[in-house]
Amino acid sequence: MTGHTAPPPSTHRRSTTALALALPLALLGATTAVAWSWKDVLPDPVASHWGTDGVDGFASLTGAVAVPLIVGTAFVVGLWAFAWYRGALASTRRLINGTNVWLAAFLSVVTLGMLHLQKGLADAADVGGIGGVIVLALGLATVAGVLVALLTPAGAPRPTTDPVPADASRVPLGDAERAMWFRRVRGGAGLAVGFLAAAATGTLAIATGDWWMLLVPVGTVALVASMFSWIVRVDDTGLSVRSSLGIPRSHIPLDEVVQARATTVRCFAEFGGWGWRTARDGRTGILLRSGDTLEVTRTGGGIFVVTVDDAATAAGLLNTLADRVRRTDAVE
Repeated sequence: MTGHTAPPPSTHRRSTTALALALPLALLGATTAVAWSWKDVLPDPVASHWGTDGVDGFASLTGAVAVPLIVGTAFVVGLWAFAWYRGALASTRRLINGTNVWLAAFLSVVTLGMLHLQKGLADAADVGGIGGVIVLALGLATVAGVLVALLTPAGAPRPTTDPVPADASRVPLGDAERAMWFRRVRGGAGLAVGFLAAAATGTLAIATGDWWMLLVPVGTVALVASMFSWIVRVDDTGLSVRSSLGIPRSHIPLDEVVQARATTVRCFAEFGGWGWRTARDGRTGILLRSGDTLEVTRTGGGIFVVTVDDAATAAGLLNTLADRVRRTDAVE
């Protein structure tokens, strides 16, 4: 196993704090304030949990509000801290910023929605279903999360003119020759787990008659499709990796490639799972299965990996093209 250097320092810490910490905590805080302002028009206790036959759990207003507030705050602070220290790559910051806002928005809408349904009731057991609230929460949270991810600032370009290390692999290529390497990668254990989860929740929705729950398998299928089918391309623009759905995507231009190499990774041991992952040492990338991997060290110290067959050819071509663009820039 080859060691890795310490991760590069995070960038855009102000925007990360605003989007991944301040905004989600403000949503959770506002939700708590609004819920508490309804105290006099809510039953005591309030309905706090729904099962297949309706309400099956009750709690004080304090308890009903405290649980999502505490859980949401702990999750938000934890991910923000990770982005603060290891959010050098824009893709990492987009993922964390969007996730934190999505979670805060979802918890806020669910909490206020379930309480709003109970306003004016003498007995919380008389409240109806919560399916409409869940649908609304999923929709609003997804829109908010996507918008915040799009608003996350991109990293500043960091071109270099330093040559690729002499011991890095190369692909023989004449000065006038052009070449492109392309692979489609899909599948892996994560794909099977995702579709099994979608099938299970879909079956449960049909069995219970809670049709709103069908949004869960639909969302799961969309997530699986975006995370477990990728197109990897090396050409004279650099390395491009994009989901088969078009988003998410990542691009490393040739003048930001320090070195590429073929290596191997263990998904769980090094990255904690499959999909778009960030390791504890700061490496970021696309992991569909353990094994052959293309690893690219970027200017600034960031490392991007993608599990793909024939990684050695991709690495060699990327190094050759990176060398060529440096020679061209030097001549100009």
